[in-house]
Amino acid sequence: MFSWANRDGRRKEPELFSTVSDGLRRLYRTKLLPLEEAHRFHDFHSPALEDADFDNKPMVLLVGQYSTGKTTFIRHLMEQDFPGMRIGPEPTTDSFIAVMHGEQEGLVPGNALVVDPKKPFRKLNAFGNAFLNRFVCAQMPNPVLESISIIDTPGILSGEKQRISRGYDFAAVLEWFAERVDRIILLFDAHKLDISDEFSEVIRALKNHEDKMRVVLNKSDQIGTQQLMRVYGALMWSLGKIVNTPEVIRVYIGSFWAQPLLVPDNRKLFEAEEQDLFRDIQSLPRNAALRKLNDLIKRARLAKVHAYIISALKKEMPNMFGKENKKKELIANLGEIYTKIEKEQQISPGDFPKLSKMQEILAGQDFTKFQTIKPKLLEAVEDMLANDIARLMTLVRQEEAAAPSQAVQGGAFEGTMNGPFGHGYGEGAGEGIDELEWIVARDKPTYDEIFYTLSPVNGKVSGAMAKKEMVKSKLPNTVLGKIWKLADVDKDGFLDDEEFALANHLIKVKLEGHELPAELPDHLVPPSKRAQ
Repeated sequence: MFSWANRDGRRKEPELFSTVSDGLRRLYRTKLLPLEEAHRFHDFHSPALEDADFDNKPMVLLVGQYSTGKTTFIRHLMEQDFPGMRIGPEPTTDSFIAVMHGEQEGLVPGNALVVDPKKPFRKLNAFGNAFLNRFVCAQMPNPVLESISIIDTPGILSGEKQRISRGYDFAAVLEWFAERVDRIILLFDAHKLDISDEFSEVIRALKNHEDKMRVVLNKSDQIGTQQLMRVYGALMWSLGKIVNTPEVIRVYIGSFWAQPLLVPDNRKLFEAEEQDLFRDIQSLPRNAALRKLNDLIKRARLAKVHAYIISALKKEMPNMFGKENKKKELIANLGEIYTKIEKEQQISPGDFPKLSKMQEILAGQDFTKFQTIKPKLLEAVEDMLANDIARLMTLVRQEEAAAPSQAVQGGAFEGTMNGPFGHGYGEGAGEGIDELEWIVARDKPTYDEIFYTLSPVNGKVSGAMAKKEMVKSKLPNTVLGKIWKLADVDKDGFLDDEEFALANHLIKVKLEGHELPAELPDHLVPPSKRAQ
């Protein structure tokens, strides 16, 4: 499927990839990694990717201040305690806990975890013992963990507590995880909306990963509707000041634990929000290959820009004297170099690394060891982005089509899948699903009175006559057209008294704020038409 140029200019035979993961791995090793190594990309941005980074299951990262319900949220999803779990109102989770699937239940300490080639955590070794002593993997057999892994994080501190050093760069660790996970969930407590300095720093560290971020306003059942509206508005205002994007991050409102609702006023809202969040998490396995492809593209674009920056700095350095002074001058004027590269190479400003961070790292680098750009390395990355990625997209679609049912199963995801406690069960078009009597029959006498005022011929009214009555609902023609198709069960272009009653029932369903079904459910089919 993919081909590379030989050194003599002739092209190799097309190389077939068995899976998307295999294709991404080989593209990275043969085309992107050489450019990264040539220009010290790993010293500035992110460690080199390993096999486990391409093969691992989708990961969900939970971030939030202490006592916002992160650990409880994980327990709610899995409906099972996990090793190392501690829950309480005080800052209880003092470690990063990777909750993953395993045949035997147990804990794997951080130092053992970073030498396991099958786990995607080997590069965390760079954060040192202070971090590794606070990093464990909780392994257990659980159906939810067969599809995803979940990363629990220490509660972000506020006030005086955050002045005490953790011994490692907390924001940098979260940034490392953010690059590799599929979903980042920020949890807020409806009673504690203050965003501490450390939390602000963490959210800013997650910049460039806004597409992965979701926000959960937890413990919302503990306040009334009016207070909840104010809390939601305050949260959106606070996030707007920190995230610095015009788009609004998706916020899910609810109470994510298996306890009775304290204030049940908003039960339907919480159910709908939980279902939306569950659907989002369940889609992760299906979209995992696409996410890895997207992350590799982002990494390749950053690597290209980084190569241009390093090359520009190398060209400006003197051969003999004044190297240290020139280095300081170049670091101070790095913004001008950015602007120059942006214009010369037609690169978007959003592709450049953060200026202050780049200046800080450059201060500790030896500029004499930098290399100028090698055209062949750059061409390989350009070819990957222009041709190979497009072909790999085809394989992504093929894999999705071959496994259309990929979704997270088990735990809380099973609780509302089927049966009377599924979201919306017995409501709207689903009303009467368990009843022996045709639900429309309850209001049929009222509908019959209207039906006979329309002068039916041979027991049926024409579309024109039915339209005169149906438009009184003030629903758009597109909606009324769908209702007509659903109600005209025998497809003869007319409505008899049962079909007319059904049309009015569906209008009532829509006016009450429910969605119309794509196809008419069996329990809504008129009794006289059920044999057909």
